[in-house]
Amino acid sequence: MDIEEYVRRGFRQGVPEETLCRALADQIRVYKPDEEHEYAARFAQAVISEVKNSTGLSGDFFTFHRSGVSMGSFGVGSRGTGDFFAHRQIARVIGKTGAAVGVEEMDDAGVVELPGPAQGRYVVCTVDGMHSRLSEFPFLAGFHVTRATLRDVYVMGARPLMLFSDIHVADDGDVAKIFEYTAGITTVGEMMGVPLVSGSTLRIGGDMVLGERMSGCVGTVGIAQHLTPRRGAVPGDIIMMTEGAGGGTIATAAIYSGFPEVVDRTINLHFLKAAEALLASPSVGMVHAMTDVTNGGLRGDAHELAHTAGCRVVIEEEQVRGIADRNVQEMLDALLIDYLGVSLDSLLIVAPGEAVPDIRKVVREAGVRIEEIGRIEEGSPGAYLVTDGKERDFTPRFRESAYTPVKKVVDRHPPDLDAMKMAVAHAADAAIEKKNRIIRYLKSG
Repeated sequence: MDIEEYVRRGFRQGVPEETLCRALADQIRVYKPDEEHEYAARFAQAVISEVKNSTGLSGDFFTFHRSGVSMGSFGVGSRGTGDFFAHRQIARVIGKTGAAVGVEEMDDAGVVELPGPAQGRYVVCTVDGMHSRLSEFPFLAGFHVTRATLRDVYVMGARPLMLFSDIHVADDGDVAKIFEYTAGITTVGEMMGVPLVSGSTLRIGGDMVLGERMSGCVGTVGIAQHLTPRRGAVPGDIIMMTEGAGGGTIATAAIYSGFPEVVDRTINLHFLKAAEALLASPSVGMVHAMTDVTNGGLRGDAHELAHTAGCRVVIEEEQVRGIADRNVQEMLDALLIDYLGVSLDSLLIVAPGEAVPDIRKVVREAGVRIEEIGRIEEGSPGAYLVTDGKERDFTPRFRESAYTPVKKVVDRHPPDLDAMKMAVAHAADAAIEKKNRIIRYLKSG
């Protein structure tokens, strides 16, 4: 519970200060039942004083242009059309950077070329947030987010060198969550020979957020000589996909939908071992592009691949069906979850046809199943799915497949999406203008 927000909302709704103070004190004791009433009342009054002191401030440092669109209503983080749109606005705020692979390309990792004598080698960096619903399962949270960030470096054609982490636990959270989360990270790191070297540990919102919620991220830095960004895909290429058993998303679906036994299927290093084997093989030089099936499932990644590479991406559903782990697929089918729109954590490899046999051999020798599932064609950028011989649109939905009971409830397409996009874009414009104002201010001395 965000008690600062509780007070701010109360004031906006015209709740009298004395009434608000009593109500907040009661809420504080819900989370801290061992505290005395007097302590809760003083705590509540202190929060109210801080909110009053920080309300009504003006100027660039204290205000921002509000879009009027909430994160949830726009589907940010839900890996669908709203989320992709928001991320493209983030790229606009960042702007052109001179990176070898920048944020505007919508890859999951960024790349800069080393200067001087090391020119021709690249530093690759990425960061992934833990799955928000794994707060109660910190080991799983750390394990799966670490696999995710390593995947993002591998698919850029890089070998990971180090890991860094961040963990925030709310005020009432058990300190042991920090250790469990770290153990999850280092289990993957030690298995892959990638050390965890630094990080940060904080409380969510400091004193202002009560409860036990945990959030965090893990990042990776790697080095590469042959890059494999999405833009490398060209017409005539073949798309291959490895077997996937999912990660944080599938584990979450299993836990909250009554299939806890499926979580075991997600505890593996298949993707990482396949990528490591490929990077150690001469065949990697023939790979044009790689990505992992995460962002809204194959629907989302095919869409992003098509628009980044400027090509048609055609997927054959007959070839995809059965590529997921059997136990995972059975759960998805039982829960009526679209397997094409959920993160399976499979590896997608895009390469010319003549390279396919060697790549397939390398991956299978690493103990990972891989199949051809589609192709890259000339034409207007777009993703298409061939089912029963008929080609149809394969663009992502507003949100990824609803994979928990709560997500099935909130899985609604807003009727005013175009208006929301305009408001969000306008907010990004305002942030860019502010950035430029502050840069001018700093340059002026």
